[in-house]
Amino acid sequence: MKRREFICKTPLAASLLILAPLLARSVASEFPVVRIPEAKRKFKSAAVERTIERVQSSIGNKELAWMFGNCFPNTLDTTVDFEIINGRPDTYVITGDIDAMWLRDSSAQVWPYLPLIQQDETLRQLIAGVINRQTRCVLKDPYANAFYKDENKVSQWKSDFTEMKPGVHERKWEVDSLCYTLRLAFGYWQASKDTAPFDDAWREAVLKIVQTFREQQRKDGKGSYHFLRRTDSQKDTLAGRGYGNPGKPVGLIFSMFRPSDDATVFPYLVPANFFSVVSLRQAAEMLEQIHRDVVLANQCRALAGEVEQALKKYAVVHHAHLGQVYAYEVDGYGNHYCIDDGNIPSLLSLPYLGAVKSGDPIYLNTRRLVLSDSNPYYCQGQAANGPGGPHVGKDMIWPLGLIMQGLTSTNDKEIHSCLTALQTTHAGTGFMHEAFNKDDPTQFTRSWFAWANTIFGEFVLKTFEQNPSLLS
Repeated sequence: MKRREFICKTPLAASLLILAPLLARSVASEFPVVRIPEAKRKFKSAAVERTIERVQSSIGNKELAWMFGNCFPNTLDTTVDFEIINGRPDTYVITGDIDAMWLRDSSAQVWPYLPLIQQDETLRQLIAGVINRQTRCVLKDPYANAFYKDENKVSQWKSDFTEMKPGVHERKWEVDSLCYTLRLAFGYWQASKDTAPFDDAWREAVLKIVQTFREQQRKDGKGSYHFLRRTDSQKDTLAGRGYGNPGKPVGLIFSMFRPSDDATVFPYLVPANFFSVVSLRQAAEMLEQIHRDVVLANQCRALAGEVEQALKKYAVVHHAHLGQVYAYEVDGYGNHYCIDDGNIPSLLSLPYLGAVKSGDPIYLNTRRLVLSDSNPYYCQGQAANGPGGPHVGKDMIWPLGLIMQGLTSTNDKEIHSCLTALQTTHAGTGFMHEAFNKDDPTQFTRSWFAWANTIFGEFVLKTFEQNPSLLS
């Protein structure tokens, strides 16, 4: 920068830095204060607060600015329990209105903060603590999806017909649960270059993940996992005497439940298998670079390659109107289920997870299916249009689905449409929900769902950094 430019621009830049908190407060004054009071917040991050001030003081859409200030910090404000145990960070993260730590949710809830950890040492430690706790969870039971902070607590689901252990909240086998732990580990390592969480225990957890995935390819029998629950809800238990509906052993990994915690119809959940390919290759890179463990790294890559080839052969099906698409679930025998679910991983989310390119022709066909009436769970209503899912039934739009539609879109008009839909359907609360009625957003489920809040913040922040005019 030339000296004259420096003299002209520096006072203005300094003024903006001084004014940013005032501008942010002026945004908040136009709307009710709904963020939890500072004195009651579970964790405070200077980097997150600076980000909120920067966004709120810069965008023209004041309602979205207010919503961002409520939602982006919601995981830190309300769901984390951070401490140092035996000299190592430990972080327990609840999903919101349920006092349990899901491997999937806890990973996704802190993911949007990774770009800020270079600016905030305590935030870095908090995320390292999530990885440390997840390692212990996987070693306790790789088939479980959710855990308690108290590792001796007995679950309310203790009567489920499966191998329940103290400290386990629920034992629904979901491939994506283990994938999320690897994704968070890799993202943290890339962002921080810190290897402290990736000790011998972490390496043992990765080995356990590979062994579990291999067992659930079911080439040598059904494996050790089974699950039955006394319930009047079909989605909460498994067919086949607890082993699920049959699948032909073709190299894909059985997933008995979806990321919504609903039972699968066909046992090969395609988005989760795509996710496993990415996660296993990320684990392989870490094992080689950090542990010099070429043997286990090669096992990860071999399994990823096998699943990838099976996906090419069995996950692609012909749709009468759209041509080749990815099915949501398959069984290896030729049967398939063409829907999508608002939860993540979904077919819509594949580029977000790094599983396919956003311009992949089969993905684009699949996207057209998912966002149309060819998908029985796509909702078109008076309040909004958007992806839903079986978990809460038809006519209920998932904000997670709308957010993912926006995060994976390359079209400005579509991104703006998703932002508008989210802005006009929060029912005056200033927060995201699990799902809302397509005709009446005041009919919603889960008033406190931290994952949806934080990923909404991720969506707004990405838009702010890449195309701020959409927030004007």
